[in-house]
Amino acid sequence: MRAADHALLSQVAGFERRLAALADEPRPVLVLQLPELERVAWRRGLRAARAVERCATAAFSTAVSRVLRADDLVAHDGGSDVFLAALVGATRDGTGATSSIDPRAALARIAATMEASIRLDVRTGWTTYARGVDAGNMPALVARALVRGRQERERYAFFSSLGHELRTPLASIRGYLETLLDSDIDAVTRERFVRIAHKESLRLNRLVDGMFEISLLDLQAGVTPAAPCSLAAALEAARDACAANASARSVAIVIDDVPPLRVAIDSDRLTLVLVNLIDNAVKHGRVGGNVFAGACGDDPRFVQVTIDDDGPGVAPGDRERVFALGARAKTSAAGTGIGLALVRLMLERAGGRVELDRSPRGGARFALFVPRA
Repeated sequence: MRAADHALLSQVAGFERRLAALADEPRPVLVLQLPELERVAWRRGLRAARAVERCATAAFSTAVSRVLRADDLVAHDGGSDVFLAALVGATRDGTGATSSIDPRAALARIAATMEASIRLDVRTGWTTYARGVDAGNMPALVARALVRGRQERERYAFFSSLGHELRTPLASIRGYLETLLDSDIDAVTRERFVRIAHKESLRLNRLVDGMFEISLLDLQAGVTPAAPCSLAAALEAARDACAANASARSVAIVIDDVPPLRVAIDSDRLTLVLVNLIDNAVKHGRVGGNVFAGACGDDPRFVQVTIDDDGPGVAPGDRERVFALGARAKTSAAGTGIGLALVRLMLERAGGRVELDRSPRGGARFALFVPRA
């Protein structure tokens, strides 16, 4: 395919009109953005920024001519940092079957060509355009695609690192079990090895459970909200689940009197959220300290649940970072980097949110805002 076969539309508005004129079937839209273009303009001037944009436009045109089909749509407004492509064309492979283009693979190839040309990062993402939803609202579609791209990159990086995490407990379990099978060991040492292997198996189980829950959340996007549940019952169940770890650190879990509130989230999911937060407070709070849980129902839309500890707390600069997939508190290397990310994903899927701040008791305070039933 020659570059001329894929002439750029002069305006995104024309791109949208042609996209909206197609059938109602959702169409994949690829978005590429130059986040550093504004910085170039500030540091080196507008002329330099325009030169970078022209170079990026030429690279984009070359890349889509190689990667996309002749009747796919592409667009870029002069002076903008956003490039668009819509996968609308159909072609057939050698067997006569309709072939398709993987949006992620196409994005990666186009972005690589642009980055090699301009020596700047290219931010990518993709989503689907549906005429009844997205017509006349391209900025929202672009933002949605870039958010999706960021989330996919986070998940890819997370699961790549998680592969290394899984190897550690597996290697430990295998090593201890092989030693038990191949060696003549006294009873005391044998029991110690079995206990260590069991502990590593529990760690492995937490990693796998976390992966499963995150994957399940992605698969169930748009599912009808679950039946409401009792907040008090979920708090009691979470306290019981964390009792063993709390006892090992001599930590008391104190639940304030909770009013009879019902919230719009599945009971098992809410319990898992609370277990993650209470267990996090137990691990990172003070040995011999306290973890406090309470609830407030003053807001007509949300029930606020607070989990406080009296430990060292979380530095302001880390209060957003700890919710990222794969992130761990700097106070300990014992975490899996899944728990708090899972908390945020579950609450957001239910229409709520979670915030982290300093506790009046000196440590960390996690505040959950859970929709009322």
